[in-house]
Order: sequence, then structure tokens, then C-alpha cells
Amino acid sequence: MPSTGVTHRRNRTTKPNTQRVNTMKQSLYFKNFISTALIVLSSFILLGGLALTWSYRRALNENQAAMQRAANEAARYIGARSLNEDFDLSGLDIGMWLTMVSGVSGFELLLTCDEGIILSCSDRRFTHLGMGIPPDYIPQVRNAVRFSTLGGIYTRPRHVVGAPMTRAVGGEREVFGYLFLSSDIEAFRADWMDFSVVFTLISLGVMALSAIITFIFTKKLAGPINEMAVAAGRFARGDFSTRVKDLCRQDEVGQLTVAFNAMADSMESQERLRREFIANVSHELKTPMTVIAGFADGILDGTIEDSGKYLGVISSETRRLSRLVNSMLDLSKLQASDEVLKMSFDIAEVTRLALLSLSGKIDDRGLDVTANLPEEPIKTRGDRDSITQVVYNLIDNAIKFSRPGGTIVIELWKQGGKAFVSVENQGETIPEDELAHIFTRFHKADKSRSADREGVGLGLYICKSILDNHNEDIFVSSKDGVTKFVFSLTLV
Repeated sequence: MPSTGVTHRRNRTTKPNTQRVNTMKQSLYFKNFISTALIVLSSFILLGGLALTWSYRRALNENQAAMQRAANEAARYIGARSLNEDFDLSGLDIGMWLTMVSGVSGFELLLTCDEGIILSCSDRRFTHLGMGIPPDYIPQVRNAVRFSTLGGIYTRPRHVVGAPMTRAVGGEREVFGYLFLSSDIEAFRADWMDFSVVFTLISLGVMALSAIITFIFTKKLAGPINEMAVAAGRFARGDFSTRVKDLCRQDEVGQLTVAFNAMADSMESQERLRREFIANVSHELKTPMTVIAGFADGILDGTIEDSGKYLGVISSETRRLSRLVNSMLDLSKLQASDEVLKMSFDIAEVTRLALLSLSGKIDDRGLDVTANLPEEPIKTRGDRDSITQVVYNLIDNAIKFSRPGGTIVIELWKQGGKAFVSVENQGETIPEDELAHIFTRFHKADKSRSADREGVGLGLYICKSILDNHNEDIFVSSKDGVTKFVFSLTLV
């Protein structure tokens, strides 16, 4: 039952973390968002109600003022015309003028005598002629009656204003009638309702925008904290790859985020160095031990007759294996500090020894080798053992991925203060989209190549890491079944 106990412990650990995250999310997301949304909603309701009420009253007053100005001007005009001898309030010309003014202004006009009897109107059907306005309205003619039927003149209440019509008689002003202007209150209310709808829609849009901005701001504020909680839980389970986003903030949360990620980087770096150390040890020790065992078995069973030469190879590989074991800690330090112990060595000799060490594998696969190596030494600067491992890995890689009976081409040349080593093999073409990832640790280009029987995906990664520490470059190309690796070294 051990597995049950482990699962039970994980459940006990994970559940409180999930509850804390959910509680934090509700606290920072839900409560802050709802409180801000309620404040915005209450503000809009209060201010919107006051604004609509104020706008209604303002529009009503402006409409009344416009009507009053129009009534005063019309009364003054009619008063001036009354001085003509042929003037008649009930005349056709006055009626036509009233109709014209009504069409331009949108107001309905009524002319009455001084007793309140309607003598002319803007209504072409003259439905109001002869009707009388109650005497109670006459004394208030200079004030807006606001909503009124004028004592039954109109079937529905209208917005009404009036003005007396006067003329000069014997040096005094005489009132000879009254002019009333009215407008349809329903049309006014419809216009105001249209304005109210537009205002309401704009308000709702602003509220929605405010809600979105509030949500985004709240999420942005609480997001890093929530991510920290999740990342801390993953750290507890051994996953050090998680990072908290939003490093561009300059406030306290941004500073906390930067500090948290710096801590995570340090932890991940230490974990990566530990894992790389173990992986490198496994990979680096495997190849020389295989070579030593292979040549030793060949000598023991009599397959290899010229044992002296191969005993030398075994001795060389044994010493290199010893150096690899002793230098693993140094390799870890080099990866951490990017410092390389550089010395002068002959890269041509290193390449020849690597070929000799792998001659057994080359013969087993029936491969041909074309080595264009200069006879004179080519002195380069670097860590001899590390560069030996690079050459060894590249040739070993070429052997594994060459088609049977194919040719491996190894070239060495100098150009522009650099020495270049090229390892080329004939096999399957590496897809172009895989070339950018071929130096990634544990990456293998395709399934057919990954079934290479031996590799674990560290060889090219180690080559790239070693050359990066030497500030050198390595390139790869693969076309028409020919794959070629080229790396550089600085000449002494």
C-alpha cells in the first residue's frame, strides 16, 4: 500500500494550495471588481438621473424661451401692420402669414381680439376660428401657461405662450388683441426621449468599458501574486521552470515579481547544473568504456592480431577516461563560470586519434572514410580534452547515421585566423525545421534517426556547450542525404 500513502499525501498537500489560490482569486478579483463596479454603477445612476432631469428642464426652458421670443416678434410685426388702413385680423393675408410662420417654426399660432375670440389661426382648416379663450388666461398672457388646452381649444395639453399685440394710439400703446403660440408636448418629449436613449446607451457603454478596465486592472494587479502561489506549489514538486510574468511593472508588485523570478532562476540554475552533471557523466563515460571493452575483447579472443597498436589506443582511452572522471567537477564549474582552461594543441592530431579510436565502428558498418587532413600541425587554442570530445562525438554521430557502405568525409583547413573542422556523412536528410533544434539537449531529429541504438540526445548538446564555452561556432546543413557539421577553433 505505499503508493496509496504517497497519493494521499499529495492530495493533502495540493488541496489546501488550490483552496488558497481560489480564496486569493475571489478576494482580489471578485471583491475588488464587484465593489468597483457597484461604485461606478451607483455613480452613473445618480449622475445620470440628475443629468437627465436637468437636461429635461433645461430643454423645456429653452423651448419656452424660443417660443416666447417668436411670439413677441410676431406680435410686434402684426402690431406694425395694424397701422395700415386695410388691416384686418381675420383677413386672408394674415391667415396665410400665420401659416407660413407655423411651417417655418413648427409652432401653431392663434390670433384673438382683445376679448379672447379667435379671429385667425395657422391651421389651414381654420378649426379654431370663432372659439373663445377663457378670460382667466388673458391676464397671464405674458407668462408661459406651460401645459394647457387653453380652455378646451386643444384636445390635448400643449406647451403654450402668448404675447399682447399693441399699437400706438394718441401717444399711448393700445392692446387690440393677443397672439398665442403652442407646440406639441408629445413631439418635445419624443425628442427628449431620443436624447435620453442615446445618453443611456453612452452611459452603458462607458460603464461596460469601466468594468472591462477594472477587471483588467484587477487581474493585472492580482495576476502575479496568483502566479507566485502556483509557481511556489510547482517548486515544491520539483518543477523549477515556472516564471511569473509581467516584469515591466515599476510598483511593489513588479519588484516582488522580479525578486521571485530571480530566486526561481537561481534555483533552476542549480537544479540544471546538477542534472547536467549527472547526464554528462553518464554520456562521457559510456563512449571510452565501450572502446576499451571492444578492443580488449578483440585482443582476448584473437580477432585483433596487431595488439600493440590497439593496446596503445586502450591505454590512451583509459587515460582519457581517467581525465574525464577527474574533470567532471571542473566541467560543471566551467558551465557555471563560462571559463575555459585554454592551451595550445594540434587539432589535426586530435582528429586522427579520434578516427583511430572509432575505426572499429567504421569497419563494422562497412563505411569508407575520406580524411583531408594536412600533414603539418595546425595549432589551435582551447581545452584539448573538450575539443577531443567534440571531434569524437561528431565522428561517432556520423557513423551512427550513415547508410551502410556510405562515405564519411573529414576535412580540416585554415581561414582568416580560424581552423575549421568538417564532418560529413551520407544518410537520411534532417528536416529543415529540425535543424534549429538539433543542438538542444535530448533532441533527436526524427524517429528513424532517434532509433540510433546508443545515443540519448546529449552528444550534439555537449558539442555545442563546449564550443560555446570556447566562444566558437558550430554549423549544420543537411540536403539530398548529405549532412555536414562544421565547427571553428582559434589558431595560435
